[in-house]
Amino acid sequence: MNIFDMQYENSLKSNSPLAERMRPISLDYFVGQKHIVGEGKILNRAIKADKLSSAIFYGPPGTGKTTLAKIIAEQTKNNFTTLNAVTSGIKDIKEKINFAIDELSIYNRRTILFVDEIHRFNKSQQDALLPYVENGTIILIGATTENPYYEVNPALISRSLIFEFHQISNEDIKEVLQKSLQDKDVGFGNKKIAITEEALNLIINNSNGDVRKALNALELGVETTEEDEEGLININIEVAQECIQRKNIVYDKTGDNHYNTISAFIKSMRGTDPDATVYWLAKMIKAGEDPKFIARRIIICASEDVGNADPRALEVAVNAFKAVEIIGFPEARIILAQAAIYIACAPKSNASYLAINRAMECVEKNSLEVPYHLKNNNSSGSKYKYPHDYSKYYVKQQYLPEGLSHVNFYEPKESGYEARIKKFMEYLNS
Repeated sequence: MNIFDMQYENSLKSNSPLAERMRPISLDYFVGQKHIVGEGKILNRAIKADKLSSAIFYGPPGTGKTTLAKIIAEQTKNNFTTLNAVTSGIKDIKEKINFAIDELSIYNRRTILFVDEIHRFNKSQQDALLPYVENGTIILIGATTENPYYEVNPALISRSLIFEFHQISNEDIKEVLQKSLQDKDVGFGNKKIAITEEALNLIINNSNGDVRKALNALELGVETTEEDEEGLININIEVAQECIQRKNIVYDKTGDNHYNTISAFIKSMRGTDPDATVYWLAKMIKAGEDPKFIARRIIICASEDVGNADPRALEVAVNAFKAVEIIGFPEARIILAQAAIYIACAPKSNASYLAINRAMECVEKNSLEVPYHLKNNNSSGSKYKYPHDYSKYYVKQQYLPEGLSHVNFYEPKESGYEARIKKFMEYLNS
């Protein structure tokens, strides 16, 4: 490192945000996620033994995914290199792979490749990593705020350990904030700061489990508040509120508020109340809920609660999900609102939902053979009747196994388009 690089590093360190300066460099100072890095847990043991395999870290922002990856870099003997999936392409991936191959060939050192926001890589980009993860050339650590089982190549998933990061507790966030106020090396320990308990709690409660957000709010308050005559920086609840810049929304994305709100949203759509539907949708959006999570719930409701009463509801919901993926917030709120209101105002029928439940229950209780005339390799003497050869393009014959011929799993209702389905079925059997 030359003198200019050293000057850059020193300048970067002194001017880094508080959240970056307070980032721990060892497991001893890592806050939260005891279920995966606590003493005796598999990830803790793998890091300390330097026997880490490829892994996917997923969870909400500010829960320590990148921090833990950097701790791994400090505590293992492997090379450590990074990619950001938002700004990197195939060329960047190949460069990192070639570096890893050279290091393994020449120095017998493996390389940890940390890919931030790995869900942003498309299929071909993820596929480019696969053979080198499989043969051990690289140890992949992917970080994502999305559920990897939906967003990451299944082949990569099958070759990686999956670790879910939970939101940091308010107690842990308070501990981090207090440390930042006392730390004289990288925190505010050299400043005279007085922060009220109400102000501290307001910052913590509005962070929604995001340590970075809490540290950023505290830093803004400290750096923008003038000292009094005694050189004291006073952070009261009014200052804290200004630093947060929005009213606190009571919504814990992994706790009761999360499940209660999504439940209210679904039940409002099911109950044909568009006003309540859009209210609960607004609350989730304001609280920072994943738009694709919301879109998935709309899809489920379109099939479970609307069903064939309005078959187009499912089409609207699926298209909304695709549009949300393309557009993102803030405009995605309009797409979600349109789809949710459509589902709320549509005629309702849960007949399809009930039908598959009845059929699955029946399958669990019975193991019945396919009727001979329906088998794929039946002989020319088969009794199968080709429906298109008959009037109404229909002919009554046995499709269910023996013993179930009189069972009705699907019972269409007198609602919307499904009323037409019911009349049509009655017509065929008349």
